[in-house]
Order: sequence, then structure tokens, then C-alpha cells
Amino acid sequence: MAGSTTAERGERQQESSGPPPVRRLRRRHLRMIVILGLVLVFLGIPTVWLFYGSDWLRAERVSVSGTRVLTPDQVEAAADVPLGKPLISVDTDAIETRLRQKLPRIDSVDVVRSWPHGIDLKVVERTPVLIVQKGGKFAEVDDEGVRFATVSEAPKGVPVLELTLSRSSSAAASLRRFGESRLVREAVGVARAVPAAVARDTRIVKVRSYDDISLELRDGRTIAWGSSEKGAAKARTLTALMKASPAARYFDVSVPTAPASSGS
Repeated sequence: MAGSTTAERGERQQESSGPPPVRRLRRRHLRMIVILGLVLVFLGIPTVWLFYGSDWLRAERVSVSGTRVLTPDQVEAAADVPLGKPLISVDTDAIETRLRQKLPRIDSVDVVRSWPHGIDLKVVERTPVLIVQKGGKFAEVDDEGVRFATVSEAPKGVPVLELTLSRSSSAAASLRRFGESRLVREAVGVARAVPAAVARDTRIVKVRSYDDISLELRDGRTIAWGSSEKGAAKARTLTALMKASPAARYFDVSVPTAPASSGS
């Protein structure tokens, strides 16, 4: 404005001098980012060297826990941990895979880095619920129906599984429909469902077909179980039946709502 005073012109010049406030903030943020980046670089280089280049954090020992039949030396040998390598670079998934492949007795394993120098192998072994006799040896079967090991001596207290499939048309149909592995799993289901006291006395689990599974106890008593279906109901019925007929030699709970016992 032509009539503006000298003071007013000076104030406008003072307000317009220097960068706008937003631009100053941006420059300040940029400087802060650059400084932080430099700090991270200087901190990162020694950190990377510590984990990968130094001798302070290298795999030097392996510890094994949880074994029952296997020995720690067997587990350590199968794990093949790369000793001497940086601990952070040890492939724990690969170790787990090797252990499962080489030692089928292992049900699960937890591979853990134990800083600064260790690898811990926490093993859970499979437990046999049945054994299958072949010649003079025994194949152990776990609670999932997996045959995981062959041993020369039968483990104590584990029933023998006998696949004595009859020549009847129903037995042949069961074998064609379900296959041997499925029938083995059915037998495992029965072995797991029987009452604990009966399980301890079971000597043989005999499979003739899918719905014709029986148990022979160590004292000679026999239990007709049928299929593995309704296992809990059959277990309750069997317990009550054995109490009601303690002198019986034969028990039939294949239909749990209509049990039967006989013999003395």
C-alpha cells in the first residue's frame, strides 16, 4: 500500500525472513533420521560380528533330555549338530527333521538354542501300546497305530496284537475295505479304551475283523469287545459286569447295552 509506514514495511520484512516453520521442522526431522541411521549402523556392525564372526556365541555342546529307551549318545549322533558354527545360524528345523527320520522311536523333539554355546534336545519317545510278533522279534506299535521299532525282547506289560483274520466273507470284506493298517489302529483304539485294571492283565488283543476284536487276559479270561466304537460305554459296562460276575470266564460287551457273561 502506497501509504504504509516504514514500521509496517519492516514488520512485513521480518515475518517473511527465514524458511517457513513447516520446512524447518522437516529439516530437523531429516537430521534426526540421519543421526539415528548412523547410530544403528555403528551399533549393528559389532552386533552382527558378535553373532556371526566372534568365537563367543558358537555351538560347542549338545545336551539331551527325556530319553527312556534311546541313549543320549544315539540322539546326539542322529542330530548331527554342526559344532563350531555360530549358534544363531544352526538350523533347528533341520536337526528335528534328521532326528525324526533316523530315530522313529522319537515322537516329538524340541530343539532349543541355549546361549551362549549350547543346543538342547528335549525328546519325547513313543510308548508302545501293542506289539506284533514276527519270528523271534517284536514290532512296537504306538497309540496312533505306528510301528516305530523292532526289538528282540517284548516290553513288559504290553499286549501282543494278533491279526487272525478269519476266512469268513465279513472278515475278507473288512480287510479289503479298511486294510491291515486300519485294523491295527482299531486294535489300538480298543487297547486304549479298556479299563486300566483290565489293560494291565491283557495278554493278547485279537483281531478277526473290523467289528470282531477280543482280548485274552493273563488268567485265561476272554472279553469280546467288538469294534472300537463306543469304547467308553463298553469300558463302563465291562467294569460293572466283572463286579457282578467275578467268577465268569467270558464277557461280551460288543453291544454295551446288552452285555453277557458266562463260565465259571
